Amino acid sequence: MAKEVVKKIKLQIPAGKATAAPPVGTALGPAGINLQDFCSKFNDASKDKMGDIIPCEVTVYDDRSFDFILKTPPTPFLIKKVAKIQKGSQKGANQVVATLTKDELKSIAEMKLPDLNAYDIDAAMAIVEGTARNMGVAIKGLNDVELANQGAEAAKEEAEAKKREAELEEMTEAAKTAKLDEVEVITEKEQDETEEN
Repeated sequence: MAKEVVKKIKLQIPAGKATAAPPVGTALGPAGINLQDFCSKFNDASKDKMGDIIPCEVTVYDDRSFDFILKTPPTPFLIKKVAKIQKGSQKGANQVVATLTKDELKSIAEMKLPDLNAYDIDAAMAIVEGTARNMGVAIKGLNDVELANQGAEAAKEEAEAKKREAELEEMTEAAKTAKLDEVEVITEKEQDETEEN
């Protein structure tokens, strides 16, 4: 009789560094599987990928046994690793933080192909290029000129927005000053009326 699947749990763990502490323990503990057993099997299976973040899909069965499948590292992780950057742009495609070559893009796409919704390397490259674009990473000869122009345009728009904010602040201050003068005028007028009475 086949085992019944009770739960599927997705985790992202540094290769070879799984421990029973959180996040592994908190995710797998309630499922009732042997954490030490999982950690030792995961670490053995992923020790050749040290330094990478490895997505892992754990299938838990009704008898508390488990299987797991290792996936390829997340695309943003691979892009940051190849581009040698700590993080992507905070402004997305409006700020270029690094540039990759087409060959580097192709190598990332080849690595990710088994886990992507793509049938060939060109489709995989398009998916990886889109992720890189959103991170502010340009591809030399593919979209580097376009992203540079887009970044310059965004910087110009940002400068104009700051100028408008400064003008709005000036107008607000002027309006506050005008209201104070108006209040003083009303007060003087009221004072004249009370003196006449």
